[in-house]
Amino acid sequence: MVLKANVLVIGGGVGGLTVALKLAKCGVGVTVVEQVKGSPHMYKGELVQPKTLQIFEKNGILPRVLEHGHKINHIELVEKKKLDKKDKQPIQSMSYNILPNPYNYALMIPHETLKTILLEEAQKYPSFKYIQPGRFMGFESNKAKVRMEKEEVLLEADYYVSAEGRKSKVREMMEVPKKEKKYDHHFLTVTFPRPESMTEGKIISTDDTFLGLFPLPDNLVRSVYLIPKGSYKQMIEEGLDSFYQKYLELCPELDGFVQSIDSWKKIQLMIPVHYHVSNYVKGNIALLGDAAHSVHPMAGEGMNLAIQDGDVLGELLCWMYDKDKHSPDYLSFYENVRRPRVRHVLKLSHLSALAYSRPLKSFVTWRSKVMDQLTNDPVLHIKHMLNISGLGIWKESLVDRVIQSGVVPKRKERDEWVIDRRHLFTEEEDYPWKNKEEA
Repeated sequence: MVLKANVLVIGGGVGGLTVALKLAKCGVGVTVVEQVKGSPHMYKGELVQPKTLQIFEKNGILPRVLEHGHKINHIELVEKKKLDKKDKQPIQSMSYNILPNPYNYALMIPHETLKTILLEEAQKYPSFKYIQPGRFMGFESNKAKVRMEKEEVLLEADYYVSAEGRKSKVREMMEVPKKEKKYDHHFLTVTFPRPESMTEGKIISTDDTFLGLFPLPDNLVRSVYLIPKGSYKQMIEEGLDSFYQKYLELCPELDGFVQSIDSWKKIQLMIPVHYHVSNYVKGNIALLGDAAHSVHPMAGEGMNLAIQDGDVLGELLCWMYDKDKHSPDYLSFYENVRRPRVRHVLKLSHLSALAYSRPLKSFVTWRSKVMDQLTNDPVLHIKHMLNISGLGIWKESLVDRVIQSGVVPKRKERDEWVIDRRHLFTEEEDYPWKNKEEA
């Protein structure tokens, strides 16, 4: 049995559904194959960055996303040299509000809620088909072999998109090399009720750990707690009371809330991995999201990079069908746009991870000074927020690095320290093929 589609998307996560929604909206026949039956019980990204919000608005789903999300205006950074409740530590803040309107905020939304919104929107279009469960088994005679329940079928498409995640079978078959970087720490993540007053993001750091707190709707909070690599089993043996205490030492206001976690089964171990493949495209096959790159979760970028990949690839494929330009060579536009941007974000995230990787007691003083310079120097602050927002790139200069190190004083606040238009990605830069005469 052979089924046909214009585009086959292997993987029904938010990245795969983003490219599928764009294709469905422009009338291109797209089939999505998702191997997981139901909703997986594992943590995926929930912090939506400004560029992703812009993409959602272009796709007409931003109002629905906002309805189910919680806005984040800033993230407080608290350094604690000692675990003492009486300590008054300086608070720095990374503010999304310094970004240009209207995308001057981030959003926390449960991952499965966001995925459901994308799926339901795509299902409104007759050119969209969804197969779940369906496991990609490999390619046979230039067709994708997919196992559906107990039956194997062949799916023939003009283009194949791998959105399978880190363990992409398509990537393995493409023989695209990737070099991994691993870290000396892991994370524990869990959602539980929060105080009503906890409405903005917060990262509380010591010399050997940190606790990230990001409020969700319905008075919930997503927490991310750094632990040494290999210490997870020992923590389980110590019991939940010890786990509660670690949270309360860092954030006493969670007392009476964190104790609602009644099982280790609700707490997920996250193992950060960093890699970037050498090529996103080979022939008529394209990789997106974690199939192409994996970013340290420090800046909450993984989900956003996948959605942004899907936006560019979807827009390109729609244009290729509209203009009847069907050479796989055009897929290189997708890689040319996305790979440099992803590389920049991966570098920033990796550097941030290294700042928290070494449990050196003297290091926390240096880190606190760097973060103070970053959040209080107007240029450093704007550049950092723009770079993590996805709205543009404004690279640091040598002067910036000297200021951030604390060797010279911070700049003074002035009205002219604003983001210039040249630092924001334009429509032409997002979708350059539309203005190429030779295309």
